[in-house]
Amino acid sequence: MLDGNEMQYVRECLESTWISSHGKFIDAFERRFAELCGVEHAIACNNGTTALHLALVSLGVGAGDEIIVPDLTYVATANCVRYCNADPVFVDCEPRTFNIDPAAIEAKITPRTKGIIVVHLFGQPCDMDEIQKIADAHGLFIVEDAAEAHGAKYKGRPVGSLGKCATFSFFGNKIVTTGEGGAVVTDDDELASRLRLLRGQGMDPERRYWFPVIGYNYRMTNIAAAIGLAQLERVDRALAFRRRLSAWYDEALADVDVIRPYVEPWAEHSFWMYTIKMAPHPAPS
Repeated sequence: MLDGNEMQYVRECLESTWISSHGKFIDAFERRFAELCGVEHAIACNNGTTALHLALVSLGVGAGDEIIVPDLTYVATANCVRYCNADPVFVDCEPRTFNIDPAAIEAKITPRTKGIIVVHLFGQPCDMDEIQKIADAHGLFIVEDAAEAHGAKYKGRPVGSLGKCATFSFFGNKIVTTGEGGAVVTDDDELASRLRLLRGQGMDPERRYWFPVIGYNYRMTNIAAAIGLAQLERVDRALAFRRRLSAWYDEALADVDVIRPYVEPWAEHSFWMYTIKMAPHPAPS
């Protein structure tokens, strides 16, 4: 919904002429989104796919590496691994939550495995404690692909604060939208600095037009950030509305022969999407 301060903030961008990748709304949006995720840093990007690619590059993923990913996700999760010339290794998902099955991860780890991407699919958080135990035992990083999970929580902690870093999408159908946009969030100061460096073509922040590394043009515009800031001002309302809709669906489908979304007892589902499965039926004799 675009019924808040979006128009006012965009008009301010136009009147100030700060419409590109500099301006006050970018800083304000990053601060506000970091607060939502319970972390120190948010690095805004031009979409969720570039955010995930930026995270992997900043973590040093390269040729010969393997990254574990769930086999039920949007294609961008695996594509970003291939952008780094690394190999996605697919792991089965749990039938109840549709999220990566912690019990299936260990068998897919090899000497080439460098990290795990978990996807909080449809807004349902993954079982992060079990996955973290596996990652710690093998020295692996965890990246949360939280593109669909703005505002979801795992055991009271916001998604985005549960791994080495997390990535989000702000596409037009997301709970918080900037039209097109994304972000990487983290508590790691050193990683945040590298993310910012690589996002802006690799330009040295202390020496303008000096490029010590190869970077990318993955910056968000001030106009997009202005829309996002207005969205964040009403994110609690948006989440409450989606959870209320989910309860209505539960009630309406209570007597219908379908399998409704399962929510773990420790989870706060954001219900980006309410997904049902057809109930299994015996084959005809």
